[in-house]
Amino acid sequence: MLLNVSYTDCEITRKIDAEVGKPFTLKERWNMNGIGSPKLHILDCSLEIRNLLILDNNMDTCNIEMRPKGIVIRFRSLLETYGLIIPYYKLKLYKGDFAAYSVHRDQYFIKVRSDTKAIQKFFKKLLDYKADNEPTSIGDL
Repeated sequence: MLLNVSYTDCEITRKIDAEVGKPFTLKERWNMNGIGSPKLHILDCSLEIRNLLILDNNMDTCNIEMRPKGIVIRFRSLLETYGLIIPYYKLKLYKGDFAAYSVHRDQYFIKVRSDTKAIQKFFKKLLDYKADNEPTSIGDL
């Protein structure tokens, strides 16, 4: 689900919380050594996201926030902030051959550069958390 998250809207917040859970508490964030990624440079993306990113001439970057039941990938275009909401059961993560990770959900995808140890460490943390907390049956959704 691709949403404009620039403005505080109760309905959008409710949709995001239903899809990926409420944000972690401060204590949980501390225990996990942070839940956000470093700045990620976008190499390639799906058509819907590309159409938003080409509206301005800024460098295409994003960041990932971990949530209890999924992730939120945020990126900016013009003066708007957009979020790609991905629950863990729909998250597909691929490691590319030239230092890149590709994050997929249904028809959406974002390929980001993974040229630093901090980025690789974050994706390892994300995969470990996903493996520990992914639903095992339909009743867990």
